[in-house]
Amino acid sequence: MAPRMAPQSKTLIGLRVFDAEIAIVRSPVDNLDMSLHRKTCRRYDIPGEAHFLTFSCFRRLPLLNYDRSRNWFLAALRLGQEQSQFDLWAYVVMPEHVHLVLLPLGETKVSNILSTIKQSPSKQAICWLRQNAPEYLPQLQDHQPNGKQHHRFWQRGGGYDRNLRSVRDIHEKIAYVHDNPVRRGMVEQAVAWRWSSAAAWQTGVDEPLAINRASLPPLTNLDEPLHGALMRRYD
Repeated sequence: MAPRMAPQSKTLIGLRVFDAEIAIVRSPVDNLDMSLHRKTCRRYDIPGEAHFLTFSCFRRLPLLNYDRSRNWFLAALRLGQEQSQFDLWAYVVMPEHVHLVLLPLGETKVSNILSTIKQSPSKQAICWLRQNAPEYLPQLQDHQPNGKQHHRFWQRGGGYDRNLRSVRDIHEKIAYVHDNPVRRGMVEQAVAWRWSSAAAWQTGVDEPLAINRASLPPLTNLDEPLHGALMRRYD
C-alpha cells in the first residue's frame, strides 16, 4: 500500500502579476539574513542519497503566487522526471520559495537537476514580463559584484541542499514539505494546497504532478515507534 502523507517575519515589496494587471503587494518572508541566503550552497553528490532542496525567488518576491508561474515550474519538474534525472518524492510550491525531496538517479548531479527545473520557468517569467509589463522588470534587476546586471527570477546562491541519510529523515522532510502551507495559515489541511504532493500521496491521484512512490523506502517501526507522529500519518 502506498504511504499516505497527511498533511518573526518581516515584509518586502513584492510583485503581483496578473494576466491583465500588475500590482505591488507586501509579502511575508522568513526572518533570514539575505546576505547569508545568497551564499554558495555546498553540495554532496553521493549516489543513492536523497536530497532535501529549498530555493527562493529573487529578493523573496512572491513570483510563484500565480497559476501561470507555478505551472511553468511544475512543467520543468515533469521534464526532469521524464529525462530520468530524479525520482520525486515530495514538493511544495509556495509564493516565494520551493521545497523538494528527491532522489537523483544514476550519476546525475543536483546542480544539473536545478538547471533543468529552474532555467525554463525563469526564462518564461521574464519573457512574459517583457511582453506584458516591462515597467516592473527593474524589481528583478540583479547587480552582481562584477558589475554585470541582468534580470533574475531565482535568488542567487543555490539555496539549501541537505543529504537525507536515513528513512526517518526522508519521511520527516516529506512531512515538513507538506505542512508548509498549513504553518503559513494558507490552508487548514495539507491536502487542500493544490501546489504540493500532499494530496497525491493521500489519494493516489497524481495531480498536478506524478510522484515516484515505488522508490520511496517505507517507514517501519524500526525507524519510528508504531504510535509515533510519523506513523500516525499512515493511519
